[in-house]
Amino acid sequence: MHCRPGFEGEAAAEMQELSAAKGIAGYAVTREGTALVRFVCPEEGEAATLMRKLSFHKLVFVRQWALGSWLDVSAEDRITPIITACAQGPLASCLWLETADTNDGKAMAALTKKLSKPLESALLKTRFIRPTKTDAPRLHLCFESGQRIFVGWSWANNSAPWPMGIPRLKVPREAPSRSTLKLEEAWHHFIPRDEWDSRLSPGMQAVDLGAAPGGWTWQMVNRHMKVIAVDNGPMDRRLMDSGQVEHIEADGYMFKPKVPVQWMVCDIVDKPARSSALLARWIARGWCREAIINFKLPMKRRYYEVQQCIDHVQSALDEAGIRATIACKQLYSDREEVTCHVRVLQAGSYKVQSAV
Repeated sequence: MHCRPGFEGEAAAEMQELSAAKGIAGYAVTREGTALVRFVCPEEGEAATLMRKLSFHKLVFVRQWALGSWLDVSAEDRITPIITACAQGPLASCLWLETADTNDGKAMAALTKKLSKPLESALLKTRFIRPTKTDAPRLHLCFESGQRIFVGWSWANNSAPWPMGIPRLKVPREAPSRSTLKLEEAWHHFIPRDEWDSRLSPGMQAVDLGAAPGGWTWQMVNRHMKVIAVDNGPMDRRLMDSGQVEHIEADGYMFKPKVPVQWMVCDIVDKPARSSALLARWIARGWCREAIINFKLPMKRRYYEVQQCIDHVQSALDEAGIRATIACKQLYSDREEVTCHVRVLQAGSYKVQSAV
């Protein structure tokens, strides 16, 4: 499993808890700062069973995963043992070469680039990769070093759609801050691409809490939405000149919309309990239909804090009689935080409460 460097313990704790809940014995092997976690199931076949029973999209700290084993190879011949290992697994639709998301991992880039074409050619020749077999799993080769490689497989309907779980996004030159990528990546993760036109459509009303200077607002303006940007700080002048942004100088936690909106987004630095209460209030009171918010995590008990936040939001929605999906993920663009998304599927019996 891939994760953010420094969050190996959280990914391990998450897998340990979920495995126990499914009645499958297993244990995590971690090393701080490696950005990789092994989860071992001693009973034969149990690892595959666990991977089928768990929904990847419900994992918070795991960016990508694959089912397989580690392989030791020599520098003189890496391809032959890899081909032999692939013979023990399923046919694959494509090959992904990966490394850990660390400086040591990045140092492996030259080697993986050098091996890419010879490996793909050998796997196509042996027919262990068949691009026309679109329902087949992906083959992952994760290089820990030049002599140690993980050979594994993942299935497209239960894994991240990118190698290592990292989407390749670029900061738009027009965006006023790099934080703009947080919202774009969140959309890629939480909203199927074929639903963007209906759920992120022009003319929608949105509120950006803690908006300045406007990184998240820029994404919504770029989708031709109308945005209320709430922040005591100044907004980017080009955004204000777009005619799509209304800037309200106020505390994002205190703001109440006069009418319900489609979207609320928030990237305010504060305690996670306060942010989860804000999210619960907006959804439970019918102020928005979808929301994306970041929970800034403390240095300790980070996995526990995330669970507390999710439970808080779920309890508020249950009390209001609202059926909604709640998803949480530590995105590549996130640092000491996770991103939470809520989408209302069926409103409760509440009356919309506004500022008037």
